[in-house]
Order: sequence, then C-alpha cells, then structure tokens
Amino acid sequence: MIQTIKMAYRDLGRNRRRSFFSALALGMGLALLLLIASVVKGEYRGAMDSSIQLQTGDLQVMAKTYDENKTSLAWEDLVANPDQIAAQIGAMGQVLAATPRLYASGIAGAGNQSVGVRIIGIDPNSAGNDIFHRAMTGGEYLTADDRSGVLMGQTLAKKLGLKPGDSIDLLVNTANGNTDEQIFTVRGIFNTHTPGFDQGSLFMPLAKAQAFTGTENHASVINVLLKNIDDTGPVAAALTTSQYRVQTYLQANQILADTEAMANSYMAFLYLIVLAITATVIVNTLMMAVFERTREIGILSAIGMKASRIMAMFFAESGLLAVGGILMGLVLGSVMVALATRYGFYIGDIGMTGLLLGDRIYAYPAVSDGVVLTVATFIVALLAALYPAILAARLEPVQALHSGD
Repeated sequence: MIQTIKMAYRDLGRNRRRSFFSALALGMGLALLLLIASVVKGEYRGAMDSSIQLQTGDLQVMAKTYDENKTSLAWEDLVANPDQIAAQIGAMGQVLAATPRLYASGIAGAGNQSVGVRIIGIDPNSAGNDIFHRAMTGGEYLTADDRSGVLMGQTLAKKLGLKPGDSIDLLVNTANGNTDEQIFTVRGIFNTHTPGFDQGSLFMPLAKAQAFTGTENHASVINVLLKNIDDTGPVAAALTTSQYRVQTYLQANQILADTEAMANSYMAFLYLIVLAITATVIVNTLMMAVFERTREIGILSAIGMKASRIMAMFFAESGLLAVGGILMGLVLGSVMVALATRYGFYIGDIGMTGLLLGDRIYAYPAVSDGVVLTVATFIVALLAALYPAILAARLEPVQALHSGD
C-alpha cells in the first residue's frame, strides 16, 4: 500500500501545475460549500434570534382563544391582570424577564401620507424590552407614565418623513369594535436592523395602549425570556393552565422553521452540483494521466502488475489530490467563513413576509458541517477516479505498448 502511494505521488509530480490546479479546484469547491453552509445556518439563527428578541420571546402566555393572526382585542381573548401574572412568572428561577404586551392594528398618518402599523403597548421599564432601548438612534425612550409619546422604527419614520418631536395621527381599532383617533408625539426612533419589523411597528406605554384601545388592565400576551433556551419545554409545561395556553418560540415561528427545512433541501442539491463540478476536474486530470501513461501502464501489466493494483494506483492519486484539495479548501473556507462571521453580507430589506430577517446576514460556522462536507468531498473525489481507474486496468498490454510507438 505504501509503495502504491509513493508511485501515485511520483506520478502526480510529473505535472505539478496540473495537479496543483486540480487540487485547488477541489479546494475552492469545498470552501464554497463551507461558506454556503455557514451562511444558511447563520441566516436561520439570525432570523430566529431576531424573532425571539423582538417579537415572540422564548415563550408566550396567552388566552386559549387568542388568535395572534387576527390581533383580537376582545376581553375574553386577552390576558387579564397582566402585570400580576408577569410578576409571578418573572419570579421563576429559569426566567430572565416576563413582560406583558398589547397588540393592536392601526393606521398612522403624517401630512398626506398614511400607512398601516402594528401598535404595541409595552412596559418600558421591563428588561424584556431593553433591546428597543439599546436600538434607539434619536430622541428619547418612553417612560411608563407617558400619555402622548410613541416610538417608531427608523424605516417607518423615513416612510412618513418624521423625526423626534413631530406629531403623528393614529387611528386604532378598539375592544368594542369601534375606532379611536388621537394625536401623538414621536418621542424617539429606533433601528433594530430588521426592516420587516421596523417598518410597521409603533410602541407606546402599556397603560396608554390599554386606554387608547379600551382594553383596560388586559394584554394580548405575556412575553417570557429565559436564561437558558433549553428550559423552554419544562417552563412551558409549568405555565400551561386551563385558562391560558403557552406557545414556544418554535411554535410561534413555524413559518421560519418550515422555510429553513425547505432551504436545506435545496441546499443539498446545490452541494451535489458543486461537488459534481469539482469531481469533473479530478476525472479530467486522471483521464489525461491514463492517456499520457498508456505505454507505462502496458509495461506494468506485461511484467505482472494486477488490474486491481493499477486501479489502486489511480485511486491513490485521486486520494492525494483530495487530501491536498481538502487542506487548501479548509484554509480558504475558514478565512471566508471568518470574514462572513465578522462582517456578514448586506441584504437590506428583501421583503419576505413572516420572516424577521436582518439587513445583514452573518455566517455561523459549525464543526459538524465542516466534517460532513470534508468527508463528502473526499468520497466524491474517490468516486471520480472510478472510471479512469477501470479504463487503465482494462488496457491490453500489447495494445498499450504499441500505442506508445
């Protein structure tokens, strides 16, 4: 076996440039796959993290009849005494923060422009809403007793041409089925770098939102952030009662999970295409080696080298090319993934409904992806050597010797 590897190494050294570029092509294919795998995983994690932090929390406690898609404000669909329930949940050891939120549909108008918005009543002092405080880009953050101020996303503010201190007209649906209209002041503007969220979200203190919508002392949901996301199952089971149901972040983001599963299916085909392209490079390299060394192969057969030994020699050459390519691919891929992890790819607002994608996608490297893709690349390289190896093994010694004349 060692002798076969030595012969394969010597044969590859006959045309070092061709061997180098063949291995490089394989390495570039592997590097591209590593980048794609990390970006896809990073996109999913980024979207899920954004949804948890901005919208769903790790858990949501809500009335059994509440339908988040309809944004119902009927009292029977809401959580009564939300502050008291949030305090009880927040006392659990696994809970980082529990905060009530009230959701309502409305229309925001400024000048000659108007746009549909989601009005969200929050507790400004809750740690569960600190992400919005940190995202402030202008103006002031809300206070719990503010009765005329709102926060809005930067994307929404640009669409309406508003800045801190400007007035905005809000029309909202109320709990009794009517509408109410009031003038508010833009206290501040935030930018979560999630255009899908920022362009339609408008915040006001929970007490004011309850008074505005006629949902006194009620909230749509209790958002729960956990210290460890692995505690989601046990905490959800502990919070489930006959009156309220608990929705986990996976249940709340089912569209995202389904989209990710579909994307992974497409990615598998993409991986096969890239590996197939790189495999053709190995095939071409070894086929050229067969034609160039036809006389040599004939001599080896004439002196008694078995066909299996000849095949093993070509598999060894392919294996050496694969090892060299994989090493180059791991180095190149690591650099590419490191850059994508740090700087990401700017995508802006791509307008995907139901997914809270940030304006920049970052890679998320995983050792498991590297191992799987490395093994797959090596196997594909060996399979690529199958046809050239069989062709070389089947050469008749007499015809091979004459072909060199």
